[in-house]
Amino acid sequence: MSELTYTRCGDYYIPDLKLSEQPEAPIGKYGRMRQRYLKEYRPGLYSSLILSEKLYPHLSEIDRAARERMDAMLPRMMEAAGVTEELKSRDPMRWVGLMNTLKAQAEEVIFQEITMI
Repeated sequence: MSELTYTRCGDYYIPDLKLSEQPEAPIGKYGRMRQRYLKEYRPGLYSSLILSEKLYPHLSEIDRAARERMDAMLPRMMEAAGVTEELKSRDPMRWVGLMNTLKAQAEEVIFQEITMI
């Protein structure tokens, strides 16, 4: 383990911290939601994840799990609500309204289940 060095700034010593290179992968919508939640409501965990360099892998995993959950949940909700291709061709505006409602409901469930764990 390397020795921690400090830089003097006035009357204070500030540690010379340097993070290793992280891959530049986008974290996605649900990863950003999780990051915002951690920053606002769990600052200790957020700081710990940053300092241990586990924040971006954690956010990527949350985003992946949330997208998988959405892909699994939305078709079941569509079936339960009776949203079909036949409805899409017969009454497109109603279909769009129902799809928007179902997507909003699924996103709220995912936000509660995955983002706030």
